[in-house]
Amino acid sequence: MGTLAFGEALAGALGAAHLPGSRKAARRSGRSGAPHPTGAPVLRDSVEEGTVEHLFFAPPAKGETDRLLRAARRLLDAGRQLRREARSDGRLLTPVEMRITTLTAASVRVLEEILTLSRLNRGRVFPSYDHLAAATSLGRATVARALRILEGIGLLVRQRRFKRVPGDGPGPRYAQTSNIYRAFLPEGLARYLPRWLRPAPLPDDVVWREAERRDEMALMRAALDPTDRKAAQDKGMLAKILARIEAALDRQLEEAALHDVIARESQNHPQPLTKSILDKKSTELALPANTSTPDGAA
Repeated sequence: MGTLAFGEALAGALGAAHLPGSRKAARRSGRSGAPHPTGAPVLRDSVEEGTVEHLFFAPPAKGETDRLLRAARRLLDAGRQLRREARSDGRLLTPVEMRITTLTAASVRVLEEILTLSRLNRGRVFPSYDHLAAATSLGRATVARALRILEGIGLLVRQRRFKRVPGDGPGPRYAQTSNIYRAFLPEGLARYLPRWLRPAPLPDDVVWREAERRDEMALMRAALDPTDRKAAQDKGMLAKILARIEAALDRQLEEAALHDVIARESQNHPQPLTKSILDKKSTELALPANTSTPDGAA
């Protein structure tokens, strides 16, 4: 978790809105074009449970979840102000500002619950829709819409997962399981926050060295032939996860396909958060002082 600066890539993603019903939006909203070998209803961009969590999750820094929640609440106020200015003064909103105006109180409430889970479980957040609906006293459709809004603005990244399930016949069987979540504060939203909530600017010498390093890397890549350039840009699973984070900022599901997605996504794998913390604390108290406990959260 934390402030993540994607620069121009993030600004472009935030500005790339796709209208429902368009051909591109339709392609993004459906499952993968190729059928799964087992015929299981696995959603597009899903990854197998246990393969990316070590790259995706990160423990929040001290006080970081509170700062993110305060920033989201301030963005909610900023969105209301932008809507008033657009109505009364005829102000033309930028694509980023239009995304901010979509933020709702229900979205902030869902984000608050996700941040609470992150604080209790050292960044490991994988609640079901049922858990979020019960914890926030919101309907499942409202929770689904809130997650889409948070993901579209850039405050949240959601990764779908599937897991292997027992079944008859040869070969493994798969089923959709709970999503994993990670909260961010994109750099493009910082200008709409009070100064005390913005990340501290980097020193000039650090900015200069980083710009010089990027120029050198660009020159080196430009000197490579196309085959070597592609190999240099392919950095394995971590690069794919980062690319997923950037791509997630402009992903919009069609309203017509939303109910089908909710029905198959993240319903039977609730996260035993509070109980996991209590069990861990009880185990630590019961063990001798020279015995270590396994690390990790539920």
